[in-house]
Amino acid sequence: MQDFTNEVIEIDQLPKYEEVTLTSPHPKYWNVMVINICVIFLISGLALAAFLILNKLIKPYLYPILIAYLSLWVVTFILYYLSFKKRGFTLREKDVIYKKGIISESTTVIPLNRIQHVALDEGLFSRFYGLATLQVYTASGISGHIFIAGIPIEKAKIIKEALIKRLNLLETEAAAQ
Repeated sequence: MQDFTNEVIEIDQLPKYEEVTLTSPHPKYWNVMVINICVIFLISGLALAAFLILNKLIKPYLYPILIAYLSLWVVTFILYYLSFKKRGFTLREKDVIYKKGIISESTTVIPLNRIQHVALDEGLFSRFYGLATLQVYTASGISGHIFIAGIPIEKAKIIKEALIKRLNLLETEAAAQ
């Protein structure tokens, strides 16, 4: 029987993920975000206009609705731009780090031995700009998954292959023990 130990971990001695330099999304990814925002606002604007016209509410509420709609559009652009500037990821020897958010900042650190699946997604607009989204799945459910968008396709393929090789190496090491 092994001796049981449960030593205290000195918090000051733990590695600091905050000190790691993160890789930002490619600048062209902002274009993809703008296109997506415009498509969503165009569809919702057309739906709103159709609703107002069909219900004959266009005249009395036109200016307040237009001002509210344009204000929402401006606020959305500002928030998405600030969010774009705060995103970043890095791969380390034993984990993947992904950071996002402005109102609610979120940093996810996924140990490589917890990764179950890695996928690559090339959306319609992302593909046009030569970008992809690297999807990293864990066994812990949706809260543990990360989707790193705005990576050049070739770089994303290299990262995906490197992660898969590392996962295979970890599985081989675990099977040998």
